[in-house]
Amino acid sequence: MKLPALWLFVLLVSGCGGKRESGGPSAAPEHLDAGLPVEGLPAGGREAAPPWTAMSMADRIAASLDDRLLAAQVIMTGIEGRGALSGAMRDLLAGVPAGSVMLFSYNLDTAEGIRSLLEETSSLVKASSKNAAPGGSDGIAPFIAVDHEGGPVNRFAAMDDAVMDGGAIFLPPPAFFWAMAQREGRGAALEAAGAAARRSGRALRGLGITMNLAPVAEVLSEENRRFLADRSYGPDPGFVEQAAAAFIEGMEAEGICCTLKHFPGNGAADPHLGTVLLAGDRDALRSGVEPFAALIRRSAPPAMMVSHAVVPAWDGERNASLSPVVIGDWIRGELGFRGILAADDFSMASAAGMDPREAAVEALRAGIDMVMTWPPDLRLTHGAILSALEEGRLSRERLREAAARILAEKIRYGVYAPRRDKD
Repeated sequence: MKLPALWLFVLLVSGCGGKRESGGPSAAPEHLDAGLPVEGLPAGGREAAPPWTAMSMADRIAASLDDRLLAAQVIMTGIEGRGALSGAMRDLLAGVPAGSVMLFSYNLDTAEGIRSLLEETSSLVKASSKNAAPGGSDGIAPFIAVDHEGGPVNRFAAMDDAVMDGGAIFLPPPAFFWAMAQREGRGAALEAAGAAARRSGRALRGLGITMNLAPVAEVLSEENRRFLADRSYGPDPGFVEQAAAAFIEGMEAEGICCTLKHFPGNGAADPHLGTVLLAGDRDALRSGVEPFAALIRRSAPPAMMVSHAVVPAWDGERNASLSPVVIGDWIRGELGFRGILAADDFSMASAAGMDPREAAVEALRAGIDMVMTWPPDLRLTHGAILSALEEGRLSRERLREAAARILAEKIRYGVYAPRRDKD
């Protein structure tokens, strides 16, 4: 399906990879108030389940979902509407209750309008999945996600003061904290990064947002400087790890699920416009992703985004986001990552060569848990996943595993409060 002009424009200037647009957490966040009240949205459960409890509950729920809901749960989609969903978007979500939705500046107007839009979206998705599973009779709410790295990657840049919460939602660019570390010392810079993330996270959750597609954990280098610029926390791997951890801890304290990105990194080319190739042997690539590896060892982040870069030392034939070698052997195996793996947007030019809907299926087969799509492709992407299940190209076990990871983090962050079975 040919994308409307609006969506073609969006793919070039935004994208969940964090393209500029005008306009480590604790190992087990039991401290998190999972039932943090959100004006305009259901409060969710009051219990912050430890990860092992949440995963056990999520496994049981995922095992009870039918194929339609399993396939929907692994999809993150953009939405059409500002203040309220468009009629076409309401119809789409009623048929495909996507597990997550992502917001862009064209969805955002006033604080009241944002809350109204998100309440309608959440209510519609929950209604479409109502009575889907034992313990899920009220329906499964979606993650509400936004790219909010700081600096130019700010979907709220043109919003009024009520949305900005008196400026609390504003975040400096990551490079600001590296510069601050040079002037005032690392301790001061890391404290400032954590405090800014917490203030901003509180404002995000107050609007009804529950997932942040940030922070960037890539080390700045001469190779990627042209693309990343001030989106990186700097050239020192240790500081990048510490600053990303401070960001996640601040956001998580306010109930925001963060997503590390973009593993295993970027080169000089803009992935929205062309293929990214990461050269070097495996040891060099391991060195390049040390902040990711250190964060995984230190704090078990809830989610991580895999880029479309090609890394010949691991897989010379497929993008990282489509590679069972990169995902299974490197990320899940060597690094031991157990959280949600999201793939960057398959409509980006760096993923050229495959239909985005078929790429979503191949990513799931390779081990990705969350795939991104746009409204014009939502129903078709959902249908492609169902067809792959029916044809045996995608196993139900793999899809159930992916959905369970997403459900577990929803439980931990109070997005979804399943009813417990009575003893």
